[in-house]
Amino acid sequence: MPKVLIVDDSSVMRKIIQKNIKAAKLVVDEFVEAADGKDALEKIKGGIPDLILCDWNMPNMTGIEFIKTLHSTGEYSNIPIVMITTEGSDSMRQEAADAGAKGYVTKPFTPDQLSAELGKFLMVS
Repeated sequence: MPKVLIVDDSSVMRKIIQKNIKAAKLVVDEFVEAADGKDALEKIKGGIPDLILCDWNMPNMTGIEFIKTLHSTGEYSNIPIVMITTEGSDSMRQEAADAGAKGYVTKPFTPDQLSAELGKFLMVS
């Protein structure tokens, strides 16, 4: 029963991501939303997700800061994280990979693009 944590400071974008995941026919039983990295850390304490989708640019704690903080604990370092962001440069993709991101999707995206990237972590119905 896959649980996905969506970390993005835009509530509209969190809903768009959910809608596109459903359109891609990816199996998710529960979506949990967080407005930034600090909020995401608190949500993880309430229940470990199977996959984290994370924006880069957020207030309080950026996506990269979140990944580094999460992985520094060791306890949650095996949760796959996919960046979903407007930042598409090669250097930023590399920085995300170096921090521990397992995938990268640039906004705007299509359900097919999400399926291609998230299909590594979620089943298709």
